[in-house]
Amino acid sequence: MRLWLKDPIAVLADGAERGLVVEGRRIVELVGRGREPAMPVDAVYDAGRHVIIPGLVNTHHHMFQTLTRAHPDAINKELFPWLAALFPIWARHVKPDNLRLATRLALTELLMSGCTTVSDHQYLFPPGLESAMDIQAEEATAAGMRMTLTRGSLNMSVEDGGNAVAEATQDVDTILADCERVAGRYHDAAEGAMLQVAFAPCAPFNVTKRLMVETAKLAERHGCRLHTHLGETRDEDQYCLANFQCRPVDYLEEVGWLNDRVWLAHGIHFNDEEVGRLGRHGVGVCHCPTSNMVLASGMCRTRELEAAGVPVGLGVDGSASNDNSNLMEGVRHALMIGRLAYDATLSHTDALRWATEGSARCLGRTDIGRIAPGLQADLALFTLDELRFSGAGDPIAALVLCGAHRADRVMVAGAWRVVDGLPLHLDIAELRAQHGAAARAFLERL
Repeated sequence: MRLWLKDPIAVLADGAERGLVVEGRRIVELVGRGREPAMPVDAVYDAGRHVIIPGLVNTHHHMFQTLTRAHPDAINKELFPWLAALFPIWARHVKPDNLRLATRLALTELLMSGCTTVSDHQYLFPPGLESAMDIQAEEATAAGMRMTLTRGSLNMSVEDGGNAVAEATQDVDTILADCERVAGRYHDAAEGAMLQVAFAPCAPFNVTKRLMVETAKLAERHGCRLHTHLGETRDEDQYCLANFQCRPVDYLEEVGWLNDRVWLAHGIHFNDEEVGRLGRHGVGVCHCPTSNMVLASGMCRTRELEAAGVPVGLGVDGSASNDNSNLMEGVRHALMIGRLAYDATLSHTDALRWATEGSARCLGRTDIGRIAPGLQADLALFTLDELRFSGAGDPIAALVLCGAHRADRVMVAGAWRVVDGLPLHLDIAELRAQHGAAARAFLERL
């Protein structure tokens, strides 16, 4: 079926003034000013109220953390004390049933914000949660979203010199065996894949060097990507110097991670030499502006990283260090904090590029992230009907500057997944009630 999205207010693509044509799962044509589609269409959707952008791509999250938003024990803390407050709570309370609700809620929030592809850094595997990746695969499939299932890991507790609690860790052999299982079952390297797999030891301060090295070897064998936290705080710098006698990027190279299969979360505290080295090796960085502000971690050097050749993407990060899962809001935050770091020439199109094409590059995908013929039909359609947009002159800029946060329609692989601002086939009031009830257990004091 050929569908013409006709006469939108604006499209974030050149030569699409009269919209675009979708056939099956792909975009097949951009319709320029004064033109009609080159071939007959089967249906027309009047997009006269809409601004169309590529579906947003979220490259870093921790969905289980939706269960501990604004937790009293973790408010007003920086990363290390924040983790110390929450790790015992997560290890005690995260179970398959509430992980399912947490994943469903986070996916729904992201989808409603215009996000079509997600990556979730699921590193928490206390006893009983061995099916975490299967749960997430099922929920992403039900939501109709693309997902990189990012099989995370912890194997170094406080007793071992790390900062995780022992109940949340697994041994190296168990981790690697499950990574193999998950990759074998879910990793689809084909164009247009709905599920892919990445391997993701959590951070230098809670996984061993052996796990980093063995995970890199495993990823190469399976053709999977690699992900970890790096360069998030000054505390991490000091930890690496004290325990590895080198800085975080040196450690990354030492364990075999300095290559173009890798993308990093945060990437704040890199010096000029390290920025250049990351760029030469094609390592990606996921900028998490909201989390960085909440935890007072610092400002990602987005301009320098891009200039060096680093793919820069965008992520909402864990909902307990962001307190929502809205990637469109994250685009605005990326613009605002970027202007504080640089100047007013950092533009709304820069922030949108990070959340679309840049994020797609971080995930190793060339079939999403832009509106162009041959690419997957992943689209977010926003209206400008709210009071916040009244008077806006540039409709694309208005989405970012005026604070768009909810898409009116979202298409994934050529199929509508959000209509009139609501996900299809999901009762969000019921989801809110179920998730809220599950989250109440996380407010119990240990």
